[in-house]
Amino acid sequence: MDIEKLAETAKIIRRDIIKMTTEVNSGHPGGSLSATDIIAVLYFKVMRHDPDNPEWPDRDRFILSKGHAAPALYSALAHSGYFPTEQLLTLRRFGSPLQGHPETGKLQGVEASTGSLGQGLSIASGIALAGKIDNKDYHTYVMIGDGESEEGQVWEAAMSSAYYRLDNLTAFIDYNSIQLDGWVKDIMELEPIVDKWKAFGWHVIEIDGHNLHQIIKAIEEAKATTGKPTVIVARTVKGKGVSFMENNVEFHGMAATREQMAVALKELGE
Repeated sequence: MDIEKLAETAKIIRRDIIKMTTEVNSGHPGGSLSATDIIAVLYFKVMRHDPDNPEWPDRDRFILSKGHAAPALYSALAHSGYFPTEQLLTLRRFGSPLQGHPETGKLQGVEASTGSLGQGLSIASGIALAGKIDNKDYHTYVMIGDGESEEGQVWEAAMSSAYYRLDNLTAFIDYNSIQLDGWVKDIMELEPIVDKWKAFGWHVIEIDGHNLHQIIKAIEEAKATTGKPTVIVARTVKGKGVSFMENNVEFHGMAATREQMAVALKELGE
């Protein structure tokens, strides 16, 4: 998929996020919107996967450690062909496989149950290590939130991933600078985050997480890196694409009203 189509696909995903969360009046639109461009590139440009054969052993894997951004993942899976797009509007409904956080076994394409923050990198590290042991050439990607990076297990997994020289593992930090209760810098400062990951033995790339060219180039660099895992520190904007949601902590876990949805969808080109 070329850059223009990727950009349009990211807009479609953003519109889905707004519709899904407003329909159920629940969910996490802010962090879903910040993660969208990276997820669009992974599913529609980079990853080797087959919706008709979701358990294909040689598929690339993606773990959404910041599980509350599930609407972005669900939209990408639906538009990839894992399930009908009409099902998106069942988000968080009783009996729906599209729960507030991804749950493996309930929805094709979901690689791991996530939402208990801090655990996704450990899961991804294990999958990558298994790939090495089994002599498979698949690549494992994981997305971690910046607020989530305050969890100690993230750093335990960072240490072990470098120890096992997992160059088939790429982590994204969705660094939108805002978590549930406010700005990350005011709650638990992460800087200097690049130096910290380097100290743990990782190859580190820093990008604009909404620049599709930079995302693609960073992934190519990560896949060409040998002997160590790569982390891509992606500077993003919470609520990206919707003016009244951007950098607005209220929309971490609050859906737009129907009136706000109309404004948001207009801004997103519908």
